[in-house]
Amino acid sequence: MKEATERPGLSQATFGAGCFWCVEAVFQRLNGVAKVVSGFSGGHVDSPTYEQVCTGTTGHAEACRIWYDPAVLSYDELLEVFWKVHDPTTLNRQGNDIGTQYRSVIFYHDQEQKRLAEESRDRQNRLGIRDDPVVTEIVPFQVFWPAEDYHQNYFNLNPAQSYCRLVINPKVEKFQKVFSHKLKPI
Repeated sequence: MKEATERPGLSQATFGAGCFWCVEAVFQRLNGVAKVVSGFSGGHVDSPTYEQVCTGTTGHAEACRIWYDPAVLSYDELLEVFWKVHDPTTLNRQGNDIGTQYRSVIFYHDQEQKRLAEESRDRQNRLGIRDDPVVTEIVPFQVFWPAEDYHQNYFNLNPAQSYCRLVINPKVEKFQKVFSHKLKPI
């Protein structure tokens, strides 16, 4: 069986929306998503460790690289989820997670993704969906460094861990209510 990332017809998206454990847990549940990897993007240090990124000095954002089937799930639909599962109006912060590594960022893989991301961000601001303007960065994808193995599939493997119960689980439950029509079949 081919690795999900090797399947023909899959596209990629890369998003930073705070803690990658939260982002991964949400996008893993979307119908049409083949694989989600937690890691780091947007920095200036090669092969950073989690500990290095946590210092806020490497320039990286915690991010998730997502492989998805565009015949099932569009990039616009991924953006719709992205905007709803975090607060894109807080600069370098998501809840109690503070620092540039927790910034809201879309790493576009091609000019079409850039166009769609910019239109989507501008629509968020124009419609006044939030009290404050969206501060999400939209920058070209350059390189992605997977996080250490213990970060992968974190929520699913550690449901009793306090951060998972208190922070991630409420986000996943809210996501599942709002996007029930887009969840993977059980």
